[in-house]
Amino acid sequence: MFAILETGGKQYKVEEGDILEVELLTEEKEKKQDNFVFENILLLKGKTTLLGTPYVKNAKVKAKILEEIKAPKIIVFKKKSKKQYRRTQGHRQRLHKILIEKIEVKAETKAKAKPVEKAEEN
Repeated sequence: MFAILETGGKQYKVEEGDILEVELLTEEKEKKQDNFVFENILLLKGKTTLLGTPYVKNAKVKAKILEEIKAPKIIVFKKKSKKQYRRTQGHRQRLHKILIEKIEVKAETKAKAKPVEKAEEN
């Protein structure tokens, strides 16, 4: 079973046991806990496929925060030719490394959801 979740303006395809680097989870930083629950699930695929509009109801992905890290440094360089204008700036994005522990969906969601049908091939 896999899920597509949305966090930090990006979408990630995850399975149980995956390790991801996602943008800093600000809500979790305030709580100082090691577990986080993602509720913005766009798609679930197992025996059946559940497609959200825009999100799948009653679906959750539980993750454990392993550590807070920084991405490699990028250099931002601006220059205007013939004007003696040069500016250099660096940036390191702060990230959370997370482990996907469990993908959950309630039984009532499975019963109500209609599986996605495959298109006919001509």
